[in-house]
Amino acid sequence: MLNRFAPLVPLALVTLLFGCAAHSPVSQQEQQQQVKNSATAQSSAYQQALFQEEAATEKELADFAGGKSYQLPVLADSILERGMSLIGTRYRFGGTSEAGFDCSGFIGYLFREQAGLNLPRSTREMINVDAPLVSRSKLEPGDLLFFATNGRRGRVSHAGIYLGDNQFIHSSSRKSGGVRIDSLGDSYWSKTFIEAKRALAMAPAASPAIVTARK
Repeated sequence: MLNRFAPLVPLALVTLLFGCAAHSPVSQQEQQQQVKNSATAQSSAYQQALFQEEAATEKELADFAGGKSYQLPVLADSILERGMSLIGTRYRFGGTSEAGFDCSGFIGYLFREQAGLNLPRSTREMINVDAPLVSRSKLEPGDLLFFATNGRRGRVSHAGIYLGDNQFIHSSSRKSGGVRIDSLGDSYWSKTFIEAKRALAMAPAASPAIVTARK
């Protein structure tokens, strides 16, 4: 979001200085005050845009949830409890079963088995599912997290499932031991994070089998 407004700051300063040169000289104190006023206006515009985006996100989530009988906490608990039981399962490229998972295979397995939801096989397809985007400050357990870990900024190459308390579970890599829990606050994951989506909003109604599995 901040990047969207970054180009406006130098443009505003250049415009201001040009305007000052075209008129009678002003004192340094007056120039500093004008720059301060411009920065305050930019900050106010940023805050307003941020508020509007968060409001739009909340409305989108509400629209998805309207009229549906599924219970997101129930589905999230079921998915995450099963995921926790698989910690230590080895990483296997292309793997979609308990014999070994890659990152998207792990997510697809859990969402299919525990929520009756078939997600796309690859992270590149998964990030494009028709589910509401969730800001990082609004994450809930069960939300999908997407990362750019291959050095190509903005191009998704990894995914995990948010647990809560800034933690997420994922099938990481062979070297790191496969299915494991990491912190979204770690510098590596924070730097490579792209976006999050609430894929559970697309799930069918919670079935008796899913509810029973939690008891």
